Amino acid sequence: MNRIAVLTSGGDAPGMNAAIRAVVRKSIYHQIDIYGIYRGYQGLIEDDIKELKVHSVADIIQRGGTVLSTARSEEFRSKEGQQKAIKNLSNRGIEGLIVIGGDGSFRGSMELAKQGIKVIGIPGTIDNDIPGTDQTIGFDTAVNTVISLIDKIRDTASSHDRTFVVEVMGRHAGDIAVRAGLAGGAESIVIPEAAYNFEDISARLKKGYSRGKKHSIIIVAEGVGSGEMVAEKIKKHTGLDTRVTVLGHVQRGGTPTAYDRWLASLMGAKAVDLLLESQSGLMVGIVNQQIVGIPFTQAFTERPKLDLDAYELSKILSI
Repeated sequence: MNRIAVLTSGGDAPGMNAAIRAVVRKSIYHQIDIYGIYRGYQGLIEDDIKELKVHSVADIIQRGGTVLSTARSEEFRSKEGQQKAIKNLSNRGIEGLIVIGGDGSFRGSMELAKQGIKVIGIPGTIDNDIPGTDQTIGFDTAVNTVISLIDKIRDTASSHDRTFVVEVMGRHAGDIAVRAGLAGGAESIVIPEAAYNFEDISARLKKGYSRGKKHSIIIVAEGVGSGEMVAEKIKKHTGLDTRVTVLGHVQRGGTPTAYDRWLASLMGAKAVDLLLESQSGLMVGIVNQQIVGIPFTQAFTERPKLDLDAYELSKILSI
């Protein structure tokens, strides 16, 4: 293999730039021409492709977001869009493609693989909702961002004797809520994967205030419902002064943690190795601290595994 390309797709995640850097420099080390595709699959359809050199990825390992930019592409969902993408790869002599993104990005990759393009995926999403890998790029940074903000909210909650509902990202996965909730000392965590009732949450709040607590923090994953809805029900059951903070897209930004930079670098290098071995239709993952290749089909058929033990422990520690 003499020429490969890399793109980022879907939502951005801190650490994507570190993965891009690793792909580019590992390719150049092996004397492979490496191309960057800008704006994801839409850029691939529009032939927005440039050759990358060693200096192209200088000073990006510490930056959040993605220097290749990212975009959603409805056109790529069609066979016509996919054929345009394949034609552009063929015209440039690109033999392999590395896609950094989440579940939707990998499904697009699988369509290209079915049509003969050698494709390797790298899981980059703050939600940590990709089956087959213990962790995705961006998750650790997002959790640390949330914890930092929870600490700040707790200061004002304590000053005003208030209960705060903090809504975090996680449309279908409660990983951010559980990890940040346990590490941030939240009184309750509400996630899509576990049953909950407002009577229990309210009883826990009342118990805390009865022993002199001045504030409480409730973490809600967005997939459960809005923070406003949860706050209204808590206020109705308890009568407590309850406020809401929606953290939103701030969770996606910021300097990636050391762990995310480390993980992204290992995954980016492994993706190049897999292409050099003529592998295709695989996602790079970390399993028991080992960087491995995992079939896309496994990522599509299994369910993400949430650490429910940590979720239950959070209840014990917040008594």
